[in-house]
Amino acid sequence: MSAITSLAASREYLGIKAITGPLLVVAGVQGVGYQEAVEVTTADGAMVRGRVLAASREEAVLELFGPTVGLGLDNVKVRFRGSPLTVPVSEDWLGRIFNGLGDPLDGGPRPLGQEDRDINGLPINPTARTYPQEIIQTGISAIDGMNTLVRGQKLPFFSLSGLPHNELAAQVVRQARLLTEAEQFAIVFAAMGVQHDVANLFRQAFEESGALNNVAMFLNLADDPAIERLVTPRLALTVAEFLAFDKGRHVLVILTDMTNYCETLREVATSKGEVPSRKGYPGYLYSDLASIYERAGKISGCRGSITQIPILTMPNDDITHPIPDLTGYITEGQIVLERDLHQRGIYPPINVLPSLSRLMSDGIGEGRTRADHQNVANQLYATYAKVQRLKSLAAIVGEEGLSRTDRVILQFGRTFEEKFVNQGKNDNRDVFATLDLAWEILQQLPQEELTRLSKEELETYAAVP
Repeated sequence: MSAITSLAASREYLGIKAITGPLLVVAGVQGVGYQEAVEVTTADGAMVRGRVLAASREEAVLELFGPTVGLGLDNVKVRFRGSPLTVPVSEDWLGRIFNGLGDPLDGGPRPLGQEDRDINGLPINPTARTYPQEIIQTGISAIDGMNTLVRGQKLPFFSLSGLPHNELAAQVVRQARLLTEAEQFAIVFAAMGVQHDVANLFRQAFEESGALNNVAMFLNLADDPAIERLVTPRLALTVAEFLAFDKGRHVLVILTDMTNYCETLREVATSKGEVPSRKGYPGYLYSDLASIYERAGKISGCRGSITQIPILTMPNDDITHPIPDLTGYITEGQIVLERDLHQRGIYPPINVLPSLSRLMSDGIGEGRTRADHQNVANQLYATYAKVQRLKSLAAIVGEEGLSRTDRVILQFGRTFEEKFVNQGKNDNRDVFATLDLAWEILQQLPQEELTRLSKEELETYAAVP
């Protein structure tokens, strides 16, 4: 039986009932709430933080953000803080590097905040949301031209193991800017279970872009406690919300790798003995992911915004796997990277056909980018889809068995991949250069194939070199 000691703002229990992986069970607790912060002190005085995962009248289940090896049942003190996990919010987080729990890794002090805020955030009132409409230029043609990112959007990268998704995200960080404003983005970078070289890649990208002073990095690396990964994105987003909605900053949030986050969520659910759903993941995976992704957006009356780029590697290269499948339902599109393009030396290896930006049509066009933008994108999509069908036919009858027009369309496909999709890792194309390049490639096609372009657009832009 646990012994309780009354404290001014918390309660302390001596001894625990059971240890199961990263979970502790404390018996005889009273007045404990879900997600309440706890501090566990071992016999040698070491302190490990955690939170309440489940509570009843008889006992509480805790998840620890650290190892449980060496803990005993009788020599452990558990202190319930009486409040959820909080973070002190201020602009002092920018220009700093922290671990997944917000402890400094750069030798500096922990930031002092204007106030402490619950890391779980508060739901944004749907009626207070402002519809995203301002384009974010990434300098990457396959995104700007055909899957445009909009300020306040959540647009994930669906990648495969071994593909350069981190390099692509780093390039977006270096090059992202608003067409209508010169203000630099504040970057909040949250890494969950990534290798050290990935963390160094992003750090170098921030240094090269000169944005390091505008970056807050939260690093839960591969050799850090896995349970931290459940806290890291929420901690990072709480800081991002303060910068955006209190300080009026435009914030770009990079979350990588969300697959590692979901794997930890499954591990904890299994340890609790919960009934598994698809592929062993908990049935609340959708709502848990939504509690992270829906913290992006714009709020009426606030100048700032949060734009999210979650990165996930699809297990077994399966886009129907629960992680990408549920992510696609919550977010406003996806950028899909393909192994075949990568093996042929195309960078970035973005497959534009399954890629989608659901907010693109509201961020482009006359007065935002250019009047021909939507129709040019539609024409590229339509023709490239025809290229894929002709590739399948050519594999059966041979390319020489195709008509002359079909062979021209196949050549268009090769040019599209090699000149439009493919670009250097430091090649920063503005959106107008992207549209001009699209017209240059489209002029290879016969006039009768340009069915998505108006006569006026053909007369105005077809002569663009």
